[in-house]
This record gives sequence, C-alpha cells and structure tokens, in this order.
Amino acid sequence: QVQLEESGGGLVQPGGSLRLSCAASGRTLSNYAMSWFRRVPGKEREFVAGISLSGTIYYSPSAKGRFTISKDNAKNTVYLQMNSLKPEDTAVYYCAGDSLTVFQPSDWGKGTRVTVSS
Repeated sequence: QVQLEESGGGLVQPGGSLRLSCAASGRTLSNYAMSWFRRVPGKEREFVAGISLSGTIYYSPSAKGRFTISKDNAKNTVYLQMNSLKPEDTAVYYCAGDSLTVFQPSDWGKGTRVTVSS
C-alpha cells in the first residue's frame, strides 16, 4: 500500500514562498496521478493542483500563476512550489494519489500546515 508523507509546511509572511514535498513509498509515482489538496478551517477540502498519468497539469483558479506542481520520479517525490502567498492560503495541505484521476484520489497523506501571516 502506498504511503504519502508531506513536509515543508510552516509559517510564512504574506508575499513569501514555501515548497511542500510529498515523499511516496510503496509505489512508484511514474504511473500514479498525484495531487495537492488543502483544507481551510471550517471549509471542505479543495483541489489545488495535480499531475495526471499523462503528465497533464491542473491548477485551481486560486493556485494558477502562483503555485507550481512538479514530480521527480527518481526521488519518488511530488512538490508544490507556492509563491506570492496570501493569508487566504492558510490551510492544511494534503498530498494525494490515485491510479486514475487527480480529482478524486484514493490515497492521502496526513497533511502539513501552512500559515500565511504577518
């Protein structure tokens, strides 16, 4: 069974940057669709970015232009580079994977907290 472990969260000032990492074990990511989701307190979990099996990249409207998802198959790791962070980006960010889709993944990490505040 695949295990996903996020890292890289923390406190950052508005306008700053963070890079989240998601290390996978138990499965190679070369044939796995990978996604990042986030959950803001009091709200439902929402899609942020994903890389499909074919390599197509998807972003939410709020992430497009500021966030970049990438995958390093050699390291079996997925990244989310987040720039120009805003207070509304404060959330717990989850790495997720699936054998078919980026939008309804079956495997989830435990999350890493990102706080954007001055």
